[in-house]
Amino acid sequence: MFAGMESAFDDIASALKAPQNSQGSRYSAFALKMAANLLMGFAIGLGIAIGHAVAG
Repeated sequence: MFAGMESAFDDIASALKAPQNSQGSRYSAFALKMAANLLMGFAIGLGIAIGHAVAG
């Protein structure tokens, strides 16, 4: 009676497994995150510097 349910749960579990990442994709994701953090820090620093210049 419930034999079909077990295979349905197996299908769901296999569909929800995380894909395997290669070393290259991990490196590129890390490099992209570091570049984004650097750019954000630069933008914040520039905004603070402009604020200080305007304030006198």
